[in-house]
Amino acid sequence: MMQNKKSTLATAILAAFAIFSPYTLFSQLPGADSLLSPITLPDAIEYALKRQPVIQQALLDEQITDSQIRSKLADWYPQVRFNYNLQHNFIVQTAIIGGNAVKLGVDNTSNGQFTASQTIFNRDVLLAKRSKQDVLLQAQQATSSYKIDLASDVSKAFYDILVTMQQIKVAESNITRIERSLNDALNQYQAGLVDKIDYKRATIALNNTKASKKSNEDLLVAKVDRLKALMNYPENAPLNISYDSLQMEREALLDTMVVPDFRSRIEYQQLETQRKLLTASLDYNRWSFLPSVTANAAYNLNFQNNQLAELYNRNFPNAYVGLTLGVPIYEGGKRKANIAAAELELKRNELDYSNLKIAVDAAYSQALAVYKSNLTNYLTLRENVELAKEVYDVIQLQYRSGIKTYLEVITAETDLRTAQINYYNALYQLLASKIDVQKTLGQIKY
Repeated sequence: MMQNKKSTLATAILAAFAIFSPYTLFSQLPGADSLLSPITLPDAIEYALKRQPVIQQALLDEQITDSQIRSKLADWYPQVRFNYNLQHNFIVQTAIIGGNAVKLGVDNTSNGQFTASQTIFNRDVLLAKRSKQDVLLQAQQATSSYKIDLASDVSKAFYDILVTMQQIKVAESNITRIERSLNDALNQYQAGLVDKIDYKRATIALNNTKASKKSNEDLLVAKVDRLKALMNYPENAPLNISYDSLQMEREALLDTMVVPDFRSRIEYQQLETQRKLLTASLDYNRWSFLPSVTANAAYNLNFQNNQLAELYNRNFPNAYVGLTLGVPIYEGGKRKANIAAAELELKRNELDYSNLKIAVDAAYSQALAVYKSNLTNYLTLRENVELAKEVYDVIQLQYRSGIKTYLEVITAETDLRTAQINYYNALYQLLASKIDVQKTLGQIKY
């Protein structure tokens, strides 16, 4: 019976493991496979925002700021302390009283003091209480600013990789087409229809295209490494990118009729927070004329004896409770100078709004002009690709029919390859300039 019970228990354990282990393994898969799954641009940005050290430092700065605020606000609570002292007097102080030398004290003393204080009014703790939300908001806005810059950089790096990948695909298709053209030239040369010039020209064109493809492949490695660095992605882990070329082209378009509003920028929000803090600083300096009030109490343990072993046999305690009022009377004009400086800083902050508006308008105007220029260039080069492809196909057919020379085929091939390369370079420049326009408009928010 004991063996049957053990067998039954073992079977139950195995059954439970078989039932729950798939869920356990499944729950671990996302973390293990997250680096291998294809990522989109939003995935890349989200990954970077979670793992980039600059963002992590900014988040830690928020926590540090929060701890510092709580440290300042702790001064509003009662402060309780205990102090202990043990003292041996080698020479006891002597005083002359009525012509007689009298010792004022004993050889050994020990004191213990319990103190308690409560701030009733103090401008330092009042400032901490009134400005705590704005100080924390300032740290949070700094984090948002870092996130916006990081998202912009990741987007540009991501698009740069996509464009380079497209150029490699174009080079692969060009290599296939040139190899086919090379075979045609070789067959015609072997048949005695043409001399070997056509064959050599085709070989030169093929070598140039392969060299261009190899160059883009090397650039792609460097661009992927840059994106990994921005994302803080594992250096040796593969980075699989998912994208749709048509979607990428659609994302390049932007509404150019939007009117910029500098109040939508994170810099404006930071100025608003800075203005509130400067106003609080001005109030703080104005409060310097007010007194500080503190309630305090103490209970003192006082042990005295000439014999160290009997020091703690007798206690002569004392206690008190009181109210401390500190009134500033004259400080050499320091308070007025501080108030004047705080007022000037507040006026300077108001001018920062005008500077920001001017800077945003200028940046938007420049970014929009660059975007429109890149858009015109992009549309023109896209049309050029279609025209170059059509010209190449026609000349290729005419060459096979003996109407055109192979030099014209090579020229058409070069024009097509150049048009394709310029087109994808223009697409990247358009995407990058779009991000700059969105950034100046304050449309990138985190």
